[in-house]
This record gives sequence, C-alpha cells and structure tokens, in this order.
Amino acid sequence: MSAYGNPSKEAPLDAERTFEALPPAQGRGFAQTWWGQAWLKALEDTALDGQQLKKGRAHAREGAVGAVSVRPGRITAVVRDRYGTSHRSDVLLQRLSEDDWDRFLSMAVERAGHIAALLEREMPPHLVEDAAAAGVDLLPGIGDLEPQCTCEAWDHCPHTAALCYQVARLLDQDPFVLLLMRGRGERALLEELQERSAAPPPTQPFGPSGVSAAETFAARDIVPPLPGVPQVPSEPGAPPRLDTETGPEPGVDPAALEFLAADAARRARAMLADALAPDHEHHETEPELTLNQDAVRLAAACEDQRIAQHLATGSGRRAAELHLAVRAWRCGGAASLAVLEEEWTPGPEALARALDGLDRAWRDERRPTLRAAGPNRWTVVGAGAQLRLGRDGRWWPYRKECGTWAPAGPADSDPGAALEMALQVAPEVAAEG
Repeated sequence: MSAYGNPSKEAPLDAERTFEALPPAQGRGFAQTWWGQAWLKALEDTALDGQQLKKGRAHAREGAVGAVSVRPGRITAVVRDRYGTSHRSDVLLQRLSEDDWDRFLSMAVERAGHIAALLEREMPPHLVEDAAAAGVDLLPGIGDLEPQCTCEAWDHCPHTAALCYQVARLLDQDPFVLLLMRGRGERALLEELQERSAAPPPTQPFGPSGVSAAETFAARDIVPPLPGVPQVPSEPGAPPRLDTETGPEPGVDPAALEFLAADAARRARAMLADALAPDHEHHETEPELTLNQDAVRLAAACEDQRIAQHLATGSGRRAAELHLAVRAWRCGGAASLAVLEEEWTPGPEALARALDGLDRAWRDERRPTLRAAGPNRWTVVGAGAQLRLGRDGRWWPYRKECGTWAPAGPADSDPGAALEMALQVAPEVAAEG
C-alpha cells in the first residue's frame, strides 16, 4: 500500500474526518499557532510560483473552499475559482511508518506532558523536537506537500494552495488533524497511548528503582527554596596575581594575562548588571566585535605600553595607527572606528540627504567652502578640518594633525555642529604650531 492515498480496510472508524466549510477569513491571518505557520511555510517553500499562492490565499479568504476531508496521507476539498468553476483538489502528505509511530508513541508515553498538551489541543515545540530526536518528523518540510488538482496543474495551483491555507486554520484548532494526515486518528492514537501507559514497565535488574510520585509530593515542603537573585557587585573582582616564583613559559606575558582577566571581570559585571536591569528585555543586543575591533577596545582601556604594543602587533597596526584607532574608539566605539578606517560610497538617496544637510547647515554668508575628498568625506578649503559621513547618517569631525586626519570628537546629526568641533584647535595642535 502506498504511503499516500486511502487508508486500508482495517483502518479505525476515525481514520477520516470531514470539516464543514469555514467562513471567509477577512482581516486575519490563516495561522495563529506556530505549527500552523510551519504548515504554511512548507507550502510556501514548496510552491514554485508565488502568484499561484497569492491567488490561493484570495480564494481561501473569499470562502471558496468547500468541506475539507482529512484522512491518512491526503486532504481533499472542492474549490471554486472566481469564474464559478469547481475543482477537486487534493494535497498528499507522507504517512508515518509503523516503526515511526512506535518510536513516537514510546517517546510520548515517557513524557506525560506531551500527552497532556495534545489533549489540550496544543503542540508545544519540545514535543516536535523530541519526536525529531526519535527520528520522526511530524511537521512537513519543503517538498512534502504534493498537490493534485482536476485543473491539471503540475505544481501547486490556486486551488491546492487555497486548500492548504484553509487547513492551516483547522490545524490551529486541533493538531490531531496533522496526526491524522500522518496516519493515526485521535481515538486510535489515544487508545494506543493508554495501552502503553497501562503496560508494566520492563524489569530492571540493576540500577535505582526511582521514587514514587506520592513520596515526591509529600516531600514538597522540605525542598529548599530557590536562591535569590544575585546582587550586582559594587566593583569587578580583582584579577589573580601571576608574579609567582615560577617563571612564565616562553612567549607568555603575565602582565598581559592579568590585564585580560581584569577586562573579563569588568565585562562580566556589566553583563550581570544589564541582565538584572528592570528593562532588560528592551535593551538592544550589541553586535559581536571582530578581532581587530576588540583589540582597539582593549587598547582604549590599557595604560601599559608593552601590552599596547602586543595589541598593535596582533591587530596588524603600527603604534601610531593604534593610537589613532584608540582616539576614534573613545569618540564612538565601533561606529567611530569604521569611519576612521573605512571609506564607503553612499547610495543615491543617502548622498542626496547628505548634500541637502550640508546646504541647510549654514547661512549663505557663513557657509565654508567644502571640497569632496572621497565618497563620504568633505574637506574645508583653507582649514585643517574635515567632515566624514557615517553609515548611520551622522557626521564625524576630523582635523589635520601632523599631516594625518585624526578624530576630533563624537558624531553629530548636524554637520555644522560637527564642523565647529573639528575647527577647535586642540591643545597639542596649538603647541605644535
């Protein structure tokens, strides 16, 4: 017997269910549950023509799908198109083998929560995950929903798509519909689970016998409470001292290791404070730094020149380059470092916004003369100042120091304010002058 198609003559009485036509689905999605959405994803990943799916959604929304018949391996309905023509549409889904069902039932019996969830018409993710771990795929994947329609389309047509969208609504209401498609009706499935649950467990000559549920429940009051939420320490813990009598291995710098341990303690304290903050769920996750970015971050917190030299060498920079990178980092972190070390070409819309911002930043009589010095850089003619446009649309001030463009401060959304900061003569520049 094929894994698709009609059930055998010995199939139980609940091996087929028929659902009356559902009302139009105006103004709502077809799947509210995660398993209903997984069903639709399998459809959308399988269909080759998105226009056919779009038409199918419209048919389903308009109530063009008639009564839906569900049986092992197949769903069937009559679907009307907008011209009033009716088509019999079927969608086939691979049934689970007897071995598959045996593994699934054994897994479900071992986890009572799975049975309780199904009885509540729920399909929690861990049920599907545990089934997959047992080698049983309950939810369909790409290519699993095979269409058949009297319109003779070879791929999903609007009629089979409409049927699938309507079935998603049925799955939302009752996940047993999916299990029936996979080969077991609700009554037969529950009877098998009951039989397995009532069967005596296999004898175990070795190992502990476990604790009865009654004994565990009786001991509920003597179980110690969970520990309280930890408090954030007032300061990071001190790193270990590595200046022992035993000398370090060749190539190992104890001072550098102590510095890294102190940095790890500072970051751990900051992460704990963030995790325990009342509005933690609203905090944005910081992007992971690259090795070069993290080297600059470490150098910005380092006062030991030997360690700074290690970081410069490790990040492929000369000492002067690392010094500039640290200045950029202190002005604005990774975003500021990217403006220092990378040139990027704004798209037409971003460039138009940038030029408009430059035009509106000054009155005509005070407007400096700007010359493009790169795709995202404008230099003030006659002054050692420059504006750089970041990818986020903010302006970064730069000034010429000893023949090198150096960061002059944090970013500003106003190019006029950023340039004013760049034109301020730093004390070290004045001394050189």
